[in-house]
Amino acid sequence: MQEKEWQLTDGSLYYETQGKEVWITRFQGPASRVEVPCRLDGLPVTTIARKAFLSKKNLRRVTLPDTVEEVGDWAFAYCGQLAEVSLPDRGIRFGKSVFMECGQLQRIAARSRFEHPRVEAFPSELLAAAVTRMDAAYLLDVEGAGTKEWLGKWDARLCTLLHTSDQEGYSRQVLCGEEDYGSTDLAAYMSGMRKEKVRLILLRLLFCQGLSPELKQELEDYLRAHTKGKESEETWQVVLTEYGTRREYYQLFTSLGCVTGENLKDILADIGEDYPEMKAFFLRYQEETVGTPDFFAGLEL
Repeated sequence: MQEKEWQLTDGSLYYETQGKEVWITRFQGPASRVEVPCRLDGLPVTTIARKAFLSKKNLRRVTLPDTVEEVGDWAFAYCGQLAEVSLPDRGIRFGKSVFMECGQLQRIAARSRFEHPRVEAFPSELLAAAVTRMDAAYLLDVEGAGTKEWLGKWDARLCTLLHTSDQEGYSRQVLCGEEDYGSTDLAAYMSGMRKEKVRLILLRLLFCQGLSPELKQELEDYLRAHTKGKESEETWQVVLTEYGTRREYYQLFTSLGCVTGENLKDILADIGEDYPEMKAFFLRYQEETVGTPDFFAGLEL
């Protein structure tokens, strides 16, 4: 089948005609944003072929057309900067490992086909996390995402990960060798496992529709057990180093009781001057909740 080229501002899409439909076979170019057209040569674009966008390191945002029906194996694998994918809100067939090693993918967003969108907001962040952090390809279901059944499966997977030993997989990493997989230090490995759990818990608590009271309590208890001043501090480490500019995260952190009169001084010291808005938030929290801080002591932080 003859491959044709459709030029973009910063690259080209290559495609083939398959009967009365078009398949996107590959992309070339430095573009960070790509919007795949609905029709080419007068025919609907229905398929993103296997490996079509494989290892496109500059790619950050992709919009797939309303006509798309299938996304092939490894179509966007190893796109390390890919942050958002926009899809039609419909049933789409996904191949295996479509978003493998897309560690920066934050949102898989669905565009409503109807005049009135779903009553509840589409869980685009939860959908992305399912395939990037939870290794749960069966949750890559655009049409079902956000339903009670889908959220139940998401929470079940979260519970499995939460109850998995922090040492799980450590032996395999050691056998593979430090050069390939980083440090073989057990304490560092376990801390990394706890951070992964913290990231997922924070995300679920921010998008808490359909979350049972029992699971909500368990998730909140986990975060409090790993806050500043505890034997391990992964909750605070994640909030500080990854969400220092995201008010919704450190606001959630305080609302859950992760900040106390005993650890607030150390929290402020950790922030230093790196995140001024975050520091101002905690200083206000100190004044309103813990008590008026000493003015000169505050200046030293």
